[in-house]
Amino acid sequence: MNSDVLIIGGGIQGCATAYQLAKAGVSVTVLEKDWVSRHASGVNAGGVRVLGRHIAEVELSKAAMQIWHQLDDELDADTGFRARSLINIAADEADIETLKKRQQQMHQLGHFHEKMIDQQELRQRLPHVADYCVGGVVSEDDGYAIPYQSTLAYRRAAERHGARFIEGASVETIRKVGSNWLIKTAEAQYEALHLVNCAGAWADQIAVKIGDNVPLCHSAPMLMITTRMPHFATPVVGAVSRPLSFKQFENGTVLIGGGAKGFADRENNRTRLDYSKLATGARNAIEFFPIMRTATVNRMWAGLEAYMPDNLPVIGASPNADNAWHAFGFSAHGFQMGPIIGKVMAQLILNGASSFALDAFRIDRFERKVL
Repeated sequence: MNSDVLIIGGGIQGCATAYQLAKAGVSVTVLEKDWVSRHASGVNAGGVRVLGRHIAEVELSKAAMQIWHQLDDELDADTGFRARSLINIAADEADIETLKKRQQQMHQLGHFHEKMIDQQELRQRLPHVADYCVGGVVSEDDGYAIPYQSTLAYRRAAERHGARFIEGASVETIRKVGSNWLIKTAEAQYEALHLVNCAGAWADQIAVKIGDNVPLCHSAPMLMITTRMPHFATPVVGAVSRPLSFKQFENGTVLIGGGAKGFADRENNRTRLDYSKLATGARNAIEFFPIMRTATVNRMWAGLEAYMPDNLPVIGASPNADNAWHAFGFSAHGFQMGPIIGKVMAQLILNGASSFALDAFRIDRFERKVL
């Protein structure tokens, strides 16, 4: 099967890239070794945030946020996006000093979306927050979406424009034949001029087949969700210096994260929970919101996620092969950036350049430079 572009990986980055290319009239095939949204893109916390981004990501994240606010209309689908604001809570004065330094840095760079709030305003926005909390920072446009719905919406929109999705297609070999890429799975052979690696926790294996080495690791970030509770928190909540990711949905259930990692078995496509770390996450939630003592945990899970040493993704061209591109390693904060990554990858493939600065995301940024 031939196409202009072949994308490996059916997460939100791959699906958004397929959508942007197919919308531009490019023939696209997406190969997914399991099924679309099976791993990180389908089981993450669904945070849609600009708040607290690494400086290198801020411009991309802000552009993605603009898309999120119109995305349901663009994709003619319900992504579950809700703009609820995001507050990172300051537990003490040391957190306040951290926020002041961050705000000064952001203002110097021309970014004003992060607004500090005092204790009184924190309590107005979060009446059930613990008494000891002294303030925080808010980003008003932030919120959440439903990961599986969002990724599936991109897939369906891409298919309406002619993109093909092949599930259960694990890549076995990749090689260059003339100017084209030849990709083989157990069942079929595919050929394309451009190859895009969006393979998530398996992206280093695909990169090696292309000719690029990358120090990727993988892990299993865990989440838990409660049964329904009376409504007590509208904003999405994080913390300045403690592991907390917390949101209450419209149906009353509360999702608790915070980055605690379980056990990842990439070879066998499995994860296993670390219940002691989940218990710590539950205690953190209670410390910030004493009302959570009454909560009942309904379900717990973990997904396979790719991490880079600096927690920044790989975005851009292969340095060692023509017409090969990478978008992976989002280190548990890539869901929100999916819409803009799709546009960036389409720009790179169609125009050979992006309107965003991507130097910080080079795949070879960890390689030793020969003088």
